[in-house]
Amino acid sequence: MGLLDGKVALITGAAKGIGKAVALKFASEGADIAFTDLAINDVAENTVAEIQAYGVKVKAYASDASDFEAAHAVVTEILADFGRIDILVNNAGITKDGLMMRMSEAQWDAVLTVNLKSAFNFIHACTPVMAKQRCGSIINMSSVVGVSGNAGQCNYSASKAGLIGLAKSIAKEMGPRGIRANCIAPGFIITDMTMSLPEKVREEWAKTIPLRRGGTPEDVANVALFLASDLSSYVSGQVIHCCGAMNC
Repeated sequence: MGLLDGKVALITGAAKGIGKAVALKFASEGADIAFTDLAINDVAENTVAEIQAYGVKVKAYASDASDFEAAHAVVTEILADFGRIDILVNNAGITKDGLMMRMSEAQWDAVLTVNLKSAFNFIHACTPVMAKQRCGSIINMSSVVGVSGNAGQCNYSASKAGLIGLAKSIAKEMGPRGIRANCIAPGFIITDMTMSLPEKVREEWAKTIPLRRGGTPEDVANVALFLASDLSSYVSGQVIHCCGAMNC
């Protein structure tokens, strides 16, 4: 028996990175997986194949999470294909870093739209489904910089802080319907994006982390599994840091 047997999980931006790790972890515990990404290319198809190896149902959907109508349309399609949605992981996100005085309006708008509005879009589409089921777990992928800020990332920090406020509000609003909402705040996680940084930069960053290492997508996925499962049935409106004590 897996922790998520009989559950259906919807994960945005899951073709690779943290989203993929979450999808694989959920599948390993018995969940059927629906995931979205901007395009279903070879990378996404490879992810589908890896998930299928766990013997669960999986389907990838090309969808722009930041588009309100597209989000609702894909949720309708997923509901028709899977019959229910028990878990929503709002993972889609981008960065367009820059100092405030040099940041363009386009940089600001792009990050807030993808990172924050997309979560609103999918929560708006999924909560009626979950309310009818009288159960559901919503997980927003925030960041330590959403808690404490970061120079050169005011747009990213604001979007990730917004995800925290969104989850806390949904937890209070939808709790009576049996729906929980929480956030994960990852720290320095080793992904393709961070591996593109110079090795010296990565080494210096690791020195600032009390556990003396960067996290892995699997570390984050383990926290997501806890929040998605009944192990956290009385946990809602919370932010769990996954950062090796980098931000505590």
